[in-house]
Amino acid sequence: MSEESQELGITESKSHRPGEWYAEVVQKAGLADYAPMGGFIVTKPRGYALWERIQEALDGWFKETGVQNTYFPMFIPESFLEREKDIVEGFDPEVAWVTQGGHDELEERLAVRPTSESIIAPFMAKWTRSHRDLPLRLNQWCSVVRWEATETKPFFRTKEFLWQEGHTAHATSEGAWEEVWTRLGQYERVYEDVLAIPVLRGKKPEHDKFPGADMTTTVEALMPDGKSVQGATSHNLGQSFAEAFDITFVDEDEEERTAYTTSWGLSWRALGALIMTHSDDQGLVLPPTVAPTQVVIVPIWQEDTKEKVLQYSAEIAAELEDAGVRVELDDRDERNPGFKFNEHELNGVPLRVEIGPNEVDDEEVTLVHRPDNENVVEDRAGIVETVDDHLETIYDKLYDAAEKRLEENVREADSPEEIMGTIGKHGGYVETAWCGDEACEEAIKEKVAAEIVMQPLAEEGGASAGEPKAPEDDDAECAVCGDPADQIAYFARSY
Repeated sequence: MSEESQELGITESKSHRPGEWYAEVVQKAGLADYAPMGGFIVTKPRGYALWERIQEALDGWFKETGVQNTYFPMFIPESFLEREKDIVEGFDPEVAWVTQGGHDELEERLAVRPTSESIIAPFMAKWTRSHRDLPLRLNQWCSVVRWEATETKPFFRTKEFLWQEGHTAHATSEGAWEEVWTRLGQYERVYEDVLAIPVLRGKKPEHDKFPGADMTTTVEALMPDGKSVQGATSHNLGQSFAEAFDITFVDEDEEERTAYTTSWGLSWRALGALIMTHSDDQGLVLPPTVAPTQVVIVPIWQEDTKEKVLQYSAEIAAELEDAGVRVELDDRDERNPGFKFNEHELNGVPLRVEIGPNEVDDEEVTLVHRPDNENVVEDRAGIVETVDDHLETIYDKLYDAAEKRLEENVREADSPEEIMGTIGKHGGYVETAWCGDEACEEAIKEKVAAEIVMQPLAEEGGASAGEPKAPEDDDAECAVCGDPADQIAYFARSY
C-alpha cells in the first residue's frame, strides 16, 4: 500500500479503540473538523449534507401535521429565564452569558440560547387570544449553546450544536398529550426509516425529565460499543410554562383558561449515532437514504478500451441521474481503480458500480455493496430498477444488523451485582424492577457510570398515558434496594 493510501485509510480499530476510531472517521471521511475554540467543530459540506437529509424528512412530516417554522433570537434576557425558575436551576451551569455589546456594558445579561422555551413562550402568549388560535405549533431550526460540555466528541457532544426545537400550545391536556406522541413517533420514524437505526421508546425517570416538564419521553439508540444515545425527546410541559408566561385563551364558553404546552427536539447527535452505528474499520458507512452520493461508477480501462468504457459509464450515470439517483462518475485519470475503491469506501458511498471492457461487451454491470463487499453482476437493461433494488437491500442489511445487535443486548438483572456485572461485561441495556428512588440509580452510577436511560411505558396515546410499565410480578422488588417495585427501568452507559 502506498504512503498516500495509508494516510487516506482508517488506522484505528472500532472494536478496540472506538473513541479514537470515531474521531478518525469523522475527519478522514470529511464530515467535520475541530474549531480553534475547544468544544466546537466546523461542519464540512459532506457532514452538513447528512444533517440536511434528516432536516428534509422531519421538516416535511412536521408541516404535514400543522407545524409552522419560525425563528427567534439567539439571545435571551436574564429576566425571561427567571420567570421559569426550574429552567434557571436546570440550565444555569450550561448557560453562556453576554455582558457587553461593543464597548458598552449591557444593562441586563443576555443568555446565549440553551433552549428557547423562555423566549418563545411570551410570544405564544401574545399570539394566543381565543380557542380559535389553538393549537399553535411552532418549530425552529437553529443552534444552541450549552457550556458545560467538557469531554467533547463531534456531533455527540459539543458546546454548540444544531437542532430543531418545536413548541406548541393546546386548549386541552388531551391535545398536548397527542402532540407528545405524534412527535415521538416521528422521531422513531426518522431513526428507523431514514437512518436505519432501531430505537427503544419510553420516558425518562422523574428526576431526569426536562426542567419544568410534567413528563419527558425519549427514543434511545444502542451503539456498537454498548452505550446508549438519547436520540430525541418530546416533553409534555403541562401548564407550568403557560402559567409562568401567561399563555391563556378565551374558550367557547367565554371563560379564560390556561393553555397546555409541549416542546420537542432532535439534534445532530443523530449524526453521531449514524456514524457510530454503521461505520467500520474501512471508514464511513451510510444508508442510501442519507448518503450524499448513493452510487459511484468506477470505469476500469486500458488505453485501447478507454473510449468505449467511459462512454458506456457516462450513459449509465446519466440514466441514473435522470431517475433521481445521487450518482457520481469517477473518471479521474490520475487515480487507479484500487485507490478509488478505497476512497469511496472511506466516504461511505453505499453502492459501487464497476465497469470494465468485459461489462461493456456483455452489456452488464458489476455492483458492490459497501457494508459487506457483496459483489453482484447484473444486466445493463433496467439499470434504474436494479440499482433501486440494491439500495433497498443495502438499507435492509444495515437495519437488520443494528436490530440484531439491539435484540441481543437487552438483558435482565435482579440485583445490584447483576446490573453492574452485566453492564461491565456486555454493555447494552439492563432491564430491572425499580422502586422509583433516585438513590438506587445513584448507587449504580457511582460504581459503573450507568444510569436509567429509559422506562418503557404501560400505554401511549392520551392523557391517561405516560405511566411506566410495571413488572409482571405483583410482588416484584427493586433490584437495587429490595423495596417493593412498581415500575421497570433500563440501565445503560450513555453518550
